[in-house]
Amino acid sequence: MTEISREDIEGLSERLDKVEAYLHVDEKRGKVAELEKLSAEPGFWEDAEGASRTMEQLTRAKEDVVAIDSARSELEDVKAALELGEETGDEDLLAEAGSTLERLVSDLGELELSTWFTGEFDHGDAIVTVTPGQGGLEAQDWCDMLFHMYLRYCERRGWKVDVNDAPVADVIGIDRATFTVSGRNAYGMLRAEQGVHRLVRISPTDDKKRRQTTFAGVEVLPVLPDDVTVDIDPQDLRIDVYHATGHGGQGVNTTDSAVRITHIPTGTVVTCQNERSQIQNKAIAMGILRSRLYERELAKREAEIDELRGPKRDIGFGNQIRSYVLYPYKMVKDLRTGIETGNVDAVLKDGDLDPFVIGYHRWRVGGGGE
Repeated sequence: MTEISREDIEGLSERLDKVEAYLHVDEKRGKVAELEKLSAEPGFWEDAEGASRTMEQLTRAKEDVVAIDSARSELEDVKAALELGEETGDEDLLAEAGSTLERLVSDLGELELSTWFTGEFDHGDAIVTVTPGQGGLEAQDWCDMLFHMYLRYCERRGWKVDVNDAPVADVIGIDRATFTVSGRNAYGMLRAEQGVHRLVRISPTDDKKRRQTTFAGVEVLPVLPDDVTVDIDPQDLRIDVYHATGHGGQGVNTTDSAVRITHIPTGTVVTCQNERSQIQNKAIAMGILRSRLYERELAKREAEIDELRGPKRDIGFGNQIRSYVLYPYKMVKDLRTGIETGNVDAVLKDGDLDPFVIGYHRWRVGGGGE
């Protein structure tokens, strides 16, 4: 049984006050009331697209309000159970208070995580792209392993995933994977995964069973809200359609529905093939292109500022952020934070990434990162 005291409860109450203030919950209560009133108006659903956006805003606003209200309610339950348990000596009540407290500490930790995300798009959705690096066929297999690791992680977190593009390679693995993740703090959380991921193992394609080192890159972009302007001249685009292949199911290969968009001035290429119509694939590809060009412009501005500041003095580990070693020992280690585990299967097969993702953000806000 977890022993608790009134000091524990007071400490949690103070933490909850800070999180509520940071998340501007009072403002969101007003936003919820406003959007609920709007959604109840006659003709609201006549503009299906606009109504859908409004309902999405309502859901997002409700998330924090419901989370805070639930935490407040649980805190009151802990107080009541503790007081009654102390008065009556009822061990069951005290045990209930302890278990509720443990759950509340976990829930509050998740809410506090939101306060670490101060970027413009951190609380929104994300576009993740995994591409093979050095290592030939092995890298394509490694790309597929990472892709499924992230699918499992998103499932654990309750995030929705739409696979936009994941063409199967000719021999092993996949050529790349692009998928959109929708859920609370998806972009903020997944920013921790941006960079190069290194795999060391016995090669499954080498008859001599030699050790192989392989690389894959992970790119994480925000899904841009509609009110963010990205100027794209249609004359700068080359749009190709082709036969869809890969993870889209049996019907995906029946027409030339896959779309490849090339932004000629920058050489940026986006493909999407997992929707059943060319129009849907084109719309999704354009959304991904907007995000990539937006990030490209931000990176260009940051590079210009860095040039004015002069060379950086801190030399880190370069682009490689994490190593996954399957031979001669088993270990996953984040090279930025030093966090590691020997339970490789829990990470790669079960998507147990929270220790690394949350650990990265704790390290970042503590002054260790960007």
